[in-house]
This record gives sequence, C-alpha cells and structure tokens, in this order.
Amino acid sequence: MNDYEQFDLDEAAFASMDDTAERLALLTLEEAHDLVRLLLMVAEKSEEPLAGEAERLVREIAARIPSEN
Repeated sequence: MNDYEQFDLDEAAFASMDDTAERLALLTLEEAHDLVRLLLMVAEKSEEPLAGEAERLVREIAARIPSEN
C-alpha cells in the first residue's frame, strides 16, 4: 500500500479552473524535464497499464521538448 491509495479526489481542494486554466497551458522547460523524469520512474516501478501510460506520456512530452544535454 502506498500513501496515495487512501487519497480521495472528491475530497481534494483543487484550485478553480478560472484561476488555473491559463497556468496549465504551458510548462517551463525545467518542469517538462522534471515531469519526464517522474514519469520514467513510474514506468519503471509500475505494473501495466500504468507503466504503459507513463511510457506513452514520456514519448509524447520528449518529442516536444529539447534534450537536457
């Protein structure tokens, strides 16, 4: 069991769309690279279908951002 299994999305206090819609449109390059690293860790440590979805998202994001090197 991980710490998120008890997390209830219905109980979460998300920001309203009016306040976040514009901010969600873009990630900084650093945020995009951080997200790719996080998704790679999920893909390596997860079971299907979560690993497969994480791998797909890594490919989609990586195709749109310059390499860190």
